[in-house]
Formats: sequence, C-alpha cells, structure tokens
Amino acid sequence: MRVIVFFDLPVKTKKDCREYSRFRKHLIKSGFVMMQESVYSKLALNQNVANDIINNVKKQKPADGLVQILCVTEKQYSKMELVMGNVSNNVISTDERVVIL
Repeated sequence: MRVIVFFDLPVKTKKDCREYSRFRKHLIKSGFVMMQESVYSKLALNQNVANDIINNVKKQKPADGLVQILCVTEKQYSKMELVMGNVSNNVISTDERVVIL
C-alpha cells in the first residue's frame, strides 16, 4: 500500500513558516518521499502499518492549514500516469520506482 499526504499550509507569518518546515521535515524523517510540492508518499506493508502512519501524521499536523491523506494499493499506485510538458530524464516512470523490502 501507499500512503499519500497532500498538504496546503499557510506561510504568512514566521510561526506559519516554522510549522510548515517542522511538518515537512517530520514527513521526510518518517520515510515519506516527495512526489511533487506538498505531496509526499510512503510505502506501507499492510493496512495496520498504514493506519499507524496515518495516526502519526495526524498527531504532527499543524493547527492551521489543510492536510489530506489517501491510501492506495500498490497496484492502483502503479497505474498512475505521469503527464509532463517537458520530458525529464531523472524521472523513473517504470517498475524501477517500486521498492521491494
């Protein structure tokens, strides 16, 4: 399974910026990988692990802003289509992007 976190946090004040940075750093330290700005994903071995990941993200969510969490199976995730304007050579769009533990 994949746990995908989407967030839109305010950055109007210094406090907001600190909270944004703290939340983002927590995601990275927890093993999330950035898919695009404000969208991070993490591999979960099963639904119980995914639930633990979700609860951990909920505990770290800043007071302001929007955080959305989506769980998808690896099969659903692999069907994601990449639509880009300019082709970038550093994007892996094959099965090589799947991490097997």
